[in-house]
Amino acid sequence: MHGQRCGMPAAVAHFALGAAAAAAALAVAASAQDQPRPTFRTEANYVRVDAYPTKDGIPVDDLTQDDFAVLENGAPQRLEQFEHVVAGGRLPQEMRREPNTVAGSRAALQNPRARVFVVFLDTGHVDVGGSHNIRRPLVDALNTLIGEDDLVAFMTPDMSALDLTFARRTTTIESMLEKHWDWGDRDRTVLVDPVEQQYESCFGPYPTSQTTQALVDRRREKITLDALTDLVTYLRGAREERKAVIAITDGWLLYGEDARLTNMGGSPPTVGLNPGTGRLQVGDQNVPGRVSADECTKALMLLSRIDDGLEFRQLLDRANTANTSFYPLDPRGLPAFDTPIADPALPAADGAMLRQRQQTLRTLAENTDGLAMVSTNDLAGSFRKIVNDLSSYYLLGYYSTGRLDGKFHSITVRVQRPGVQVRARRGYLAATPDAARRIVASAATAAAPTPPDAAAAALTAAIAPLAGFARDVPLRVQSAVGWKPGDAGASFVAVEGELSAARENDDVWKSGAVATIELAPSGGASIATARVTLAAGTRSFRTTLAPPEPLAAGDYIVRAAARATDATLPTRETIHVAVPTRPHAAGAIWLRRGPLTANRETPTADLRFRRSEQAKVEVPTSSAQPGAARLLDRAGKPLAVPVAAAIRDDADGSRWMTAQLALAPLAPGDYVIELADGDNRTLAAFRVVP
Repeated sequence: MHGQRCGMPAAVAHFALGAAAAAAALAVAASAQDQPRPTFRTEANYVRVDAYPTKDGIPVDDLTQDDFAVLENGAPQRLEQFEHVVAGGRLPQEMRREPNTVAGSRAALQNPRARVFVVFLDTGHVDVGGSHNIRRPLVDALNTLIGEDDLVAFMTPDMSALDLTFARRTTTIESMLEKHWDWGDRDRTVLVDPVEQQYESCFGPYPTSQTTQALVDRRREKITLDALTDLVTYLRGAREERKAVIAITDGWLLYGEDARLTNMGGSPPTVGLNPGTGRLQVGDQNVPGRVSADECTKALMLLSRIDDGLEFRQLLDRANTANTSFYPLDPRGLPAFDTPIADPALPAADGAMLRQRQQTLRTLAENTDGLAMVSTNDLAGSFRKIVNDLSSYYLLGYYSTGRLDGKFHSITVRVQRPGVQVRARRGYLAATPDAARRIVASAATAAAPTPPDAAAAALTAAIAPLAGFARDVPLRVQSAVGWKPGDAGASFVAVEGELSAARENDDVWKSGAVATIELAPSGGASIATARVTLAAGTRSFRTTLAPPEPLAAGDYIVRAAARATDATLPTRETIHVAVPTRPHAAGAIWLRRGPLTANRETPTADLRFRRSEQAKVEVPTSSAQPGAARLLDRAGKPLAVPVAAAIRDDADGSRWMTAQLALAPLAPGDYVIELADGDNRTLAAFRVVP
C-alpha cells in the first residue's frame, strides 16, 4: 500500500540525499583533546549503556561510579567503564566538521560519545499550522543540541531508512524548513498522492466521502508506523549506543479491524466495462486512469483488516531492543479539537480521538525512555526539556555475566541516591555462540582472501558483461540457478527480464506485453517453460523455471521472448547458463528502488543504476546462516560503504542471500558486490551512471 507522496515529503527526501553529497564535499579534521578518553572494547559479551538520571526533571551531574548499580536479568554486573558526558551545542556552523567520506560517517556513528538524533516529520499527521509553528523552535533546538561529535538526520514516512544522511551542520535544514514551512498534509482537502486519488475514484471525493477519508487515514497511519519500524531496525544495526528520535506528529489513533468499513460511504460507485482493456472499472469509462473494481475492493478489504495497535506494540519492543528512545512532540500546542467540528453531535467523539492521539505519544515515550511533549503551547520550552534531557548522561560499560544464548537480556539501572530517577535502555539481544564464531570466521576469511591471480580473474569476469550496457537493447535477461534446501531439494532457475525504456517513444509496450521463457540444455529440447503477462506500463518481470528432474551440471540456454499486446512479432533474447554441481549456486538477480519505481523494489535486468536509487542483489543459497557482503571498486579494493546482507525464504521453497545498498555516496563507475556464504563467493557487478 505504499506510494510516493508528492509535495513536501519528496522535498525532504531530496534534501536528505542532497545533504549526503554536501557532506561528502566537506573536509574532516581531528579535534585535539585535552584529556585521553577511555577505549571501549567490543567483545561479544561487552554491553554499553547510556544512563539519564534526573531529580525533579533536572539532570543530575555529580554522580560517581559507586552511585550506580546495573543488573542484567536480575544479576548484578561490574562496571568496567564509566564516564559522565556533558554535551552542548551552539557551535558555530563553520566549526561543525562534517564527515567527508562514507567511512568517516560510519566511524562518527560508532563513536560512543557521539549523540545520534533523527528528526521524524510525520507529514500525514501534522497540519499546515503545526508545520509552521514548529519551524523556528525546531531549528533553535537543533542549534542548541548538536555538538562537535553529534549527528542528526531527517526522515519522513515516504523515505527509506537507508536514505538517511547524518550531518552536523543545520544550515541546509533551516533553509529547507523556511522554504517548505507548509509540509504538513493532514488538513489538506486536495489529495496529491496517486494512491489516495485512486480511493477518490472508487468511493467519492475526499473528505466528504466517509469511505475515502477512512481509507486515506488508515493508509497514512500504516505508512507512518511502517516507516518508524524501518527506522528503528536501521538504527539497531547502525550502532549499539542510544539513539534519539524526535517525532513531530499529532499522534495516531491505532486503527484496528473494522468490518463496518465496507458498508461506509453510501451507495457503491458505478462499475462499467472499459472497452479498451476489457476490464471492469469504476466511474466514467471514458476517463483514462480509472481504477478497476477489484483494486478498489482489495484496498478496502486490506485496510479494513489492519491492526495498528499490534504493530505499535511491536514497534515499542523493537525500539527497546534497538536502544532507541522517542521524543514525540505535538506541534499543535494545546489543541481544543482533534479535527474541525462541523456537526454539533461530534465534540464527544472528537475529544476521544484527541485523547487517544496524545496517549499514544505518551505511551511511545514512556516505553522507550523518552519524553512526550503534548498539550502545551510552549513549543520552545518543550524543546528545551528535550535538549536538557539529552545534554547530560552517563556512559556505562560492563562485561555481561549472562550466557550468549541469542535471547533478550533485560537491563536495570539504579542510582543509590534518594529522589533520583534514571532512564536507560531496557535490555539487548545477546549474540549466540554460533554467531560469535561466524564473526570470527568472517574476519579470518577477510584476512585471507582468494589468491591474487584467481581473485583478479574472477573480478574481470564479473565486470566484463557491463561493457554490453553501453547501449540500449529491446530486451535484457538475467538469471540465477540454485537448489532448494533439504536432502531432496529441487533445482530451479530464476529469470528476470526488462523491456528497454528507449522504446517508449514509439509506444510499443504501452498496452502491456506477454513474455515466454524456456530452459533447455545446449543443443537439446526445452525442459521447462513459463509465461508472464506484463500489465500496461510494466517493463520488467521475474519468474522461476522448475525442471521436473534435478539439473545435471553443465551448460544450458534460457530463451526469452516478449510480444507487445499490439504487436505481431516478439522481441527475443537468449542467454547461456552454467549450472554448477549441487549445492552450489550461480548467477544473480537484481532489483532497484528509487523515484522512478515509486520507491518500490522492482526487478531489473539493466545493471545501470542512478545515485538516487538503491540496488539489491539476490543469489540462491542453501545455507540458513546469514552471510556477509561488501562493496568493491572495479580494481577489487573494498569500499567503506555499508551493505546490508540478509537471508530470505520464499514460499516456493527457495532460499536467497540478499545484499542491499544505497548508491548516493558513489561516483559514476563500475562496482562489485561480493557476497560470501561460507566457502561460496559470488561477485555481482553493476554500474552507476550520472
